[in-house]
Amino acid sequence: MYTAKGTLDRDAQLQRYSPLVVRLAHHLMARLPASVQIDDLIQVGMIGLNEALSRFEPTQGVQFETFASQRIRGAMLDELRDGDWLSRSSRKQQKDIEAAVQRLEQRLQRVPRESEIAHELGLSLAEYQESLTRVRGTQLVYLEDLAGAGEDDQFLDRYLPADDSANPQTMLSDQRMRTALIEGINKLPEREQYVMSMYYEHDMNLKEIAAVLGVTESRVSQLHSQSIARLRARLREH
Repeated sequence: MYTAKGTLDRDAQLQRYSPLVVRLAHHLMARLPASVQIDDLIQVGMIGLNEALSRFEPTQGVQFETFASQRIRGAMLDELRDGDWLSRSSRKQQKDIEAAVQRLEQRLQRVPRESEIAHELGLSLAEYQESLTRVRGTQLVYLEDLAGAGEDDQFLDRYLPADDSANPQTMLSDQRMRTALIEGINKLPEREQYVMSMYYEHDMNLKEIAAVLGVTESRVSQLHSQSIARLRARLREH
């Protein structure tokens, strides 16, 4: 898209690719606590898109959408890295849920129900579900789990290290861990399996998954957090 003077029409390009920014923001939101505002992510993402338009070189042999996606997501992560967006209380809640799941699985020798996890934590079902909403920022593997990173490290720095050999993605390539992960996903309750499949395999956001399942976005977020807690509890054994 060019202007009458033959220069790139930046406004037209920003408008054309703004849906990409929105899609990436919504997809990232499932991993963030409720305190993060989607509008803030979109605003930062638009800055990343503008930077991508300035730096893109067609001769590099990369499609613009691929190049822009990296810039947009990078801008969002940089913004999150600069803020303390996962509080210590949320981290503690997350670990408490994982520990409760692990205890119940060992005691019951099966996947515990949501109500059983709530009871183990001494919470009502509604209180437990609210906790799941608050710890929405759960990730599958942290460096603190596998490489001994300190508690005081920033959250994003723990799973986006400079050393590729310590990257969680590299660690997940270990066959023993991959096998445990596959087994864990297969043992998730059916609805949670659907959520994980739609989110990670089909790149659907919370709103899209909610429409398929006929539930609210908040409920999908809870199911996602609970699935990750179950998987992390299982991976702790490997």
